[in-house]
Amino acid sequence: MGKKKSNEKYHRIIAAATTVFAKKGFYQSKISEIAREAQVADGTVYIYFENKDDILICLFEEQMQMVLDNMRGHLAGIDDPVKKLEKFAMTHLGLIEGNPDVAEIIQVELRQSGKFMKEYRNEKFLQYLDIIEDIIKEGQEKGIFKKEIIPVVAKRAFFGALDEVSRYWVLSSRKQYDIRITAEQISGYFLSGIMVNSQG
Repeated sequence: MGKKKSNEKYHRIIAAATTVFAKKGFYQSKISEIAREAQVADGTVYIYFENKDDILICLFEEQMQMVLDNMRGHLAGIDDPVKKLEKFAMTHLGLIEGNPDVAEIIQVELRQSGKFMKEYRNEKFLQYLDIIEDIIKEGQEKGIFKKEIIPVVAKRAFFGALDEVSRYWVLSSRKQYDIRITAEQISGYFLSGIMVNSQG
């Protein structure tokens, strides 16, 4: 697969699938439509991918790697765990707002793939959650966050709030709130519950 992933046609198919899945939905999309969007023959798609689920998983892996790299870049150089969690929320929701097609796929279409939900072990997503866990542990070590907080539970609670807001934002035709203000509020609510000196 390494050679295939370096192939220009592979990336064209991935880009085309992003557009088609976001526009028509995963179930309604056809390989022929992805091929047409990528300007390749239908058979060419099967050189690189076994089926539509395989395209979706590969698409997700590529996007998730970019999300990981972007998040690590934004957090680099920040020493305060509080500021890191605030930046995580802002960066995550900013990515959702700035990449509507990718957001549609990650928040909605991906969950319609039975193969993805049942069989795929999403290592990159777990790494993404681990960033939150590491920040919480760092805060505990520095005496900023409460010792009784369980990092593996807290990371999913924090991401769960971001994920729910992201999904609502993607599905809503009317954006009823500023996504950046929302990021500040979510991180604020969360921090008020885990900080040692919080008055919440």
